[in-house]
Amino acid sequence: MSLITWDSSMSVNVSGIDQQHQKLVAMINELHDAMKAGHGKDALGKILTGLISYTATHFKAEEKYFAEFKYPDAANHIKEHVAFVKKVSDFKNDFEHGRLTVSIETLYFLRDWLQGHIKGTDKKYSSFFNEKGLR
Repeated sequence: MSLITWDSSMSVNVSGIDQQHQKLVAMINELHDAMKAGHGKDALGKILTGLISYTATHFKAEEKYFAEFKYPDAANHIKEHVAFVKKVSDFKNDFEHGRLTVSIETLYFLRDWLQGHIKGTDKKYSSFFNEKGLR
């Protein structure tokens, strides 16, 4: 069973961003499945590294649109991105140094943050971008 199920409530009505969000959902589900299957530290570390890398790619894409269309709430939105990247990087660092195991609490944090960010913060730009012709 997936930790997160993508549905229309998570759509921001911008196809490229929705596709990236779906990939992030899939990556968190992959981490969840690997943890449940008892995969070793190397497998979990690789998935965490991939999640960090893809998140950075996704955030850059959003931030490019913020600049291109002069999104008025860009600064606040970017602060959330920076805080998330720091938190997940700290998770990975702690995991690599044996100070953290990938726990259900870690997964719940990732799930709750992603769903809350998409359904809250990202939804705020949906109509703004659509009005600018971005779909």
